[in-house]
Amino acid sequence: MRLSANNSIFIYIFYQYLYRPTPNSLSDFLNCYSKSSPHPITVVQIGANDGITHDPIHKFIKRDKWKGVLLEPQKNVFNTLAYLYKKNKGIVTLNAALDTCDGEGKIYKIAFSEARWANGLTSFNKATLQSAFDSGYVAEKAREDGLEIPNDSSACIAEEPVELISPCTLIEKYNLGNIDILQIDTEGYDFEIIKMFLATQTTPPLIVFESKHLSAVDTTNCIAYLTSNHYRTRKFGGNTVALQKVDTRFERFFNQP
Repeated sequence: MRLSANNSIFIYIFYQYLYRPTPNSLSDFLNCYSKSSPHPITVVQIGANDGITHDPIHKFIKRDKWKGVLLEPQKNVFNTLAYLYKKNKGIVTLNAALDTCDGEGKIYKIAFSEARWANGLTSFNKATLQSAFDSGYVAEKAREDGLEIPNDSSACIAEEPVELISPCTLIEKYNLGNIDILQIDTEGYDFEIIKMFLATQTTPPLIVFESKHLSAVDTTNCIAYLTSNHYRTRKFGGNTVALQKVDTRFERFFNQP
């Protein structure tokens, strides 16, 4: 973390000259996309968390000097995100969540743990968080940490107030006329974020979103919506990429089964 926050030359050398992503993985695709750009990538990341743990774009932001705005609504992890990018002048970190209108809202989070697995489940969608309890995932992770899940259900899921910013305000305030990548990880709220952004007539050529928490219906509707907006999609594990122009540089990724 400290090496990356200080933009260590060792981090840069490793990812520039030694890094070899797993073939046909999301990292492989993003590596190819970033290197193929004739200019520094402009990114908007919704749900950046701490900016490094399980983050698919961190290494490329650092290596290729991406610009843009990274949003994270949770106050307890935002400080880590801000620290991580304090020396990246092209990156703005924002303690807020995206919504249709500016204002204040609330998010739902695990109430009895601040571990990465717990804050990674934080969502606008309370049902998504509840499903993590119902599936046994929370119980498994709590057991690994030596924690007991409270018997009182009100002590399991907490609400936290958050600042809300609309896509239009975000684009105007931070001069985001041309966004190369929209990166989303909002624990089941990803389709809503995509619709909000495309409603502004801003169409990033690449959208990367966490699809594993979408319901079957939302997954089908999301893919159909992206297709109607001239995107081709490819699933990489729990994430999906949507690309508008699949040229020869990227065709191999979309020809995979």
